[in-house]
Amino acid sequence: MRSLTFVFGTGRSGSTALSRILNSHPDVLSLNEFMASVGDASFPRGEVGGEEFWQALSDPAPHFERMIRSGLPLPEFLHTSRPGRYSGRTTAGIPALSLMVLPHLTDDPDGLLDELGAAVVHWPRRTAVEHHRALYGLLCARFGRTAVVERSGYSTGWAPGLRETFPEARFVHMFRDGPDCALSMSRHPGYRAISLLREIKTRAGIDSFGDLTPEHVRALPPDLAPLLDDRFDPALVRDRDIPLRTFGTLWSQLVTEGTEFLTGLPADRRTTLAYEDLLDRPAEELTRLAEFIGVDPVPSWLNAGTALLDHSRRGSALSLPAAELAALRESCAPGTRVLEGRVSPSA
Repeated sequence: MRSLTFVFGTGRSGSTALSRILNSHPDVLSLNEFMASVGDASFPRGEVGGEEFWQALSDPAPHFERMIRSGLPLPEFLHTSRPGRYSGRTTAGIPALSLMVLPHLTDDPDGLLDELGAAVVHWPRRTAVEHHRALYGLLCARFGRTAVVERSGYSTGWAPGLRETFPEARFVHMFRDGPDCALSMSRHPGYRAISLLREIKTRAGIDSFGDLTPEHVRALPPDLAPLLDDRFDPALVRDRDIPLRTFGTLWSQLVTEGTEFLTGLPADRRTTLAYEDLLDRPAEELTRLAEFIGVDPVPSWLNAGTALLDHSRRGSALSLPAAELAALRESCAPGTRVLEGRVSPSA
């Protein structure tokens, strides 16, 4: 592994398309939704053996498991839409790596899962960070890649911890026009669930669900409390009336946090990527990104990457009624102002 880069941001910003573009580069190992999939469970404290580390990677992710069990899968769940060992499951049980990471890399995610597991369980005791680096190296060797790029949606909160854990890593802050991004969030089951879980924490007056007590749960409205169960009615998420400004406020908070984090990094470890710039100048932006990651901007890759971009969703918020669009723009205004004074992409 020659370099390690994390693409972080709000999500719903064209970052999934970026993962596909990066995956088509002959030197890039694209880890699609890796951190979103394995999360904190893959970073236990102290030293652990290979078997324990593999269990953290192969156990189902509890939050995604609950959504699948409740009939509310996300469009990003690649394995559930492909033939394979876990496809068509309406109950939980899809390994964390199998849901979004491995199907992005191969048409045989079940085979790759078995291959990785057979190796990892025999690894010696060491820190989780050392295990992660070894896993990235193993995947690079398996696919003949040299540069690792991890990209997860809704990942701004991960960035500071990743910086501390991987001090050599580079960071790309990706974002999209506020109203367009917020409107996309409002239509996505994952972000609708996020907004409701944030509401639960606000009503309970807690910062973490680890602080939630039975008394807190009993005090919640009947259309919110069931979301904490192992299985819930998906209509509670799909059909609830959530004001658009809620997602505009969320977008503003996330881009503000992301920009503040980025400005604290050394200049050679940070850059930005605006989705609109990628649409307008794909060859230029992908060339700049490749050079930042540490790979060559191969002409055939630039052409293939450009073809993967979808221009149809740009300006989607403009279809909103005037009053609704004005309110959405107002909720996005704090984040928009932050981005206007952001670190230069070439920094």
